[in-house]
Amino acid sequence: MTDKNEQVGFHKGALTTLAKEREEFVRVLGIVEQLMQMHLKSLKDLGVDLESEAKKAPKKLEEALKK
Repeated sequence: MTDKNEQVGFHKGALTTLAKEREEFVRVLGIVEQLMQMHLKSLKDLGVDLESEAKKAPKKLEEALKK
């Protein structure tokens, strides 16, 4: 029984650690999203049309691959 209890403890500990890691990852992801939104808004305020630039991007990629 001791071996089983050790395995159970190991897996519970691992799940606890991973859950905390996931929480931290979600927190960091939220910060990154906020920063991206801030930059997108600033570019829009400066008159940059990101949608039209995004549509041009596949053509630029194709051209780069042909070189």
